[in-house]
Amino acid sequence: MICGLAAVGFSRLLYWTEDQFEKLPVDELWWPAIGALGLGIIGYFVPRVLGVGYDTISDILNANLALKLLIIVMIAKAIALVISLGSGTSGGLLAPMFMSSAALGGAFAIGTNHLFSGANLSPGAFALVAMGAVFGAASRATFSFIIFAFEITRDYNSVLPLMLVSVIADGIAMILMPSASIMTEKLARRGLRIHQDYEADVLHQVVVAETMDCDVPTLPASMRVGELAARIAKHDPVVSRHQGMVIVDAEGRLAGIITRADVLRALDQDPLGEMTVLEGGSRKLVVTYPDESLHEASAKMLRNNIGRLPVVERSDPRKVVGYLGRPGIMVARLRRLEEEHVREPGWMKGVSRR
Repeated sequence: MICGLAAVGFSRLLYWTEDQFEKLPVDELWWPAIGALGLGIIGYFVPRVLGVGYDTISDILNANLALKLLIIVMIAKAIALVISLGSGTSGGLLAPMFMSSAALGGAFAIGTNHLFSGANLSPGAFALVAMGAVFGAASRATFSFIIFAFEITRDYNSVLPLMLVSVIADGIAMILMPSASIMTEKLARRGLRIHQDYEADVLHQVVVAETMDCDVPTLPASMRVGELAARIAKHDPVVSRHQGMVIVDAEGRLAGIITRADVLRALDQDPLGEMTVLEGGSRKLVVTYPDESLHEASAKMLRNNIGRLPVVERSDPRKVVGYLGRPGIMVARLRRLEEEHVREPGWMKGVSRR
């Protein structure tokens, strides 16, 4: 929990510092100079915060630093980090956060040993675990830093506690900062939302045949627009289920498509409604196929600024087999949401029945 809170604290303190620099009544060109002044003052009193800090990290992991010095390094390095980056200076997060979080872990172990004489906690082990957990939670790269920390030490005894603490810290960070990490918060503030989950687009995985409406609303090409408008006004279920209706010729083959907007335009041109639906509709058709992915079908809709597609056989482009509208695209998303939120009982189902 401490590592998770520390990860969130690092992130919020960094961007709070940025906000304070933006409020300064000076030109932003002076911000790095002010940050450098602050870093210099801290470095004068605590020289260990200057530089990359791998020597200090090594001393912490080897338990060569006393409790007071660990606390000073932890606080001073954290402040130096947020002042440097908050002022707009280019720099990295890895080594500075490693130093500060390692000092946190070491200080926790030593402090616990002082309070509880029989605890016998290893400051080096706690420093290692804190290094991986804090930065992993702050950057949303928990698994990477579990492997990274293990490769540094080659100590199999540290793997399980490292995994446990890292996962708990990541969970706390996700609860307190669900929308962004320390790496993506700046982008989020500029309006660019970074997707946190790595998963395949469901539209690539579902084909048109799975979500299309097989009960196609068809109209004969000879039907008058006035008759169609009257049926729509009476809420005839055949013509009211969709915004668009497929027009077929005398042989039942695809001839065109007409939407309710087309009906309104046709009635403006011919108030009596004597125009046929084929004349009032569109004959330049964009179609999709049953074996085509929903991603490809939705791309056709977007590129052509339309909301529905007749589904035809690939071997016979005039044989209508279905109708795909926007709801058919959203059905795939709905299925994914249901799969993610429906809890499967598993083996506990049988136990609960008993």
